[in-house]
Amino acid sequence: MAITRDHRFAIEFHDAFPQGLVLVGEVSPDNEYQSREDKAAGRPVRQRVDELTGKRQWVCTVTDPDEIKAKRASFEVTLIADVQPVPTTSEVLPGMRPVELDGLTAQPKVAGQGEFKYQSYAFRATGFKAAASGGNRGSAGKTAGGPAQEQQSKAA
Repeated sequence: MAITRDHRFAIEFHDAFPQGLVLVGEVSPDNEYQSREDKAAGRPVRQRVDELTGKRQWVCTVTDPDEIKAKRASFEVTLIADVQPVPTTSEVLPGMRPVELDGLTAQPKVAGQGEFKYQSYAFRATGFKAAASGGNRGSAGKTAGGPAQEQQSKAA
């Protein structure tokens, strides 16, 4: 049995990130590249769509506290959902919040340049779930998404 080239391996969040992840900044749409000609012509910006699921792609930057190499500690995660995923935890520092990803997959890829290439992974998820540790201890299961979180749960 052969594994296809772009196979995404399902993985448990705590197996991939034993110390969890920290979301840095906000979730934003993963837009296609727009050339100068497109901008000059007034063409609208198009959001990328996942080839396997047909759902919209969103990106966010996360930091892995378990990674020893600073260069590899922060990376982008692609979120695949019809509506913009909203983190369920509150900020522990301005612009930083502990997160746990739901529906996590890993796709092997080669990273680096020249003779300094190494094995890496493209991580994708379907959304966020409450982080097991970090700044959410005092909220007793409350979500920090506000009205946008309520709209997302009603849409699902």
